[in-house]
Amino acid sequence: MDASRQERSGVEVNVISFELDASDVELYEAARGLLLTAHHTENHRVAAAMRGESGAIYLGLHIGSKRLNVCAESSALANARMAQEPSIHSVVAVSMDGEGEPQVTNPCGLCRELLRTYGTETSVLIDAEGEVGKIRIKDLLPYPWMRAAETEWDTRPPRMEESVR
Repeated sequence: MDASRQERSGVEVNVISFELDASDVELYEAARGLLLTAHHTENHRVAAAMRGESGAIYLGLHIGSKRLNVCAESSALANARMAQEPSIHSVVAVSMDGEGEPQVTNPCGLCRELLRTYGTETSVLIDAEGEVGKIRIKDLLPYPWMRAAETEWDTRPPRMEESVR
């Protein structure tokens, strides 16, 4: 089962794939294991696992206090970069459900922006309304924040279309 959308050209493209493989399950199990070991309702609510281009898995843990929170995805990414991993192949984050069992959770907006900065082809395991699917980060965040000088285009100012009389 795949969810799809239409490109501007009208061509339908698959966005979410529900066909997971053993490496996706292994990534989930790594994040799940970390969360079961380190979960704390305030300080460590989310765990993440990332697979680098090399195949190595890097773990990250949410760290928080009353005034500051650092997402699990960002700490996993930091671990991958410190290990000189050139790019990230896939990522998953998990948080506890009401029964105390880790479940896939979607990256927040800041993590989506951060992950896209390090590769538009990275696969992200997501919670698609109760079913785990896989989507590329560029499809999860199609229009990232960019400075005007960073774009490959010039954006025209907004204007209203003249009405046809």
